[in-house]
Amino acid sequence: MASEELAQKLQRRLQLEDSGVAAEDEAEAAKGTAAAGEAAERSCLTASAGAELSAKLCRRQDINEGAAQPRRVAVFNPYTEFKEFSRRQIKDMERMFRLYDSGRDGYIDLMELKLMMEKLGAPQTHLGLKNMIKEVDEDFDGKLSFREFLLIFHKAAAGELEEDSGLLTLAKLSEIDVSIEGVKGAKNFFEAKAQALSSASKFEAEIKAEQDERKREEEERKHRRAAFRELKSAFTQ
Repeated sequence: MASEELAQKLQRRLQLEDSGVAAEDEAEAAKGTAAAGEAAERSCLTASAGAELSAKLCRRQDINEGAAQPRRVAVFNPYTEFKEFSRRQIKDMERMFRLYDSGRDGYIDLMELKLMMEKLGAPQTHLGLKNMIKEVDEDFDGKLSFREFLLIFHKAAAGELEEDSGLLTLAKLSEIDVSIEGVKGAKNFFEAKAQALSSASKFEAEIKAEQDERKREEEERKHRRAAFRELKSAFTQ
């Protein structure tokens, strides 16, 4: 009887040990599965990062070798976006922008803006220049694209610039007519227009005077040639 009881206890112990081992095996298997999943995820992330880096390196190599294909970018059309300005006004602004874009990179940076304001006779402090750019710097790159440059005149014509704004000073001194009848500050632009017309009239008068002078000189040459031919004819008779 005692031996039978002992045998039952031993069997019970074996069953408990077997179930414990099975649980441990199951836990180990679960850990292995989780580890495999994490490893697979890390592998995917590494592969993705590696592919992105590889693509960038390939792009850089193509650029260096001159074999890179141009990427499609949104085309900016000033004539459709800034319809309040005439084509001539936009052309004038573009010429001014290119004049001061000394780096020929399509932007006016802080130092180029500094030179512009000095040339216009309204030098600004370093902080003032930064604030001027900040007023129209939509992409926060710290410099002015041509579109942002046009925004200066758009805001000036719409009366959206403060009187002490450096950008308003730039717009006034540029002598580009961007006045719009009825908007705040239009009086200043009409005055600038009158000044520009006065300068244009003076320039045209100088050109006309030069043309008249050339005509007079040409007439004198004709008279001298005619007189010379007459004199020559008199000696040959």
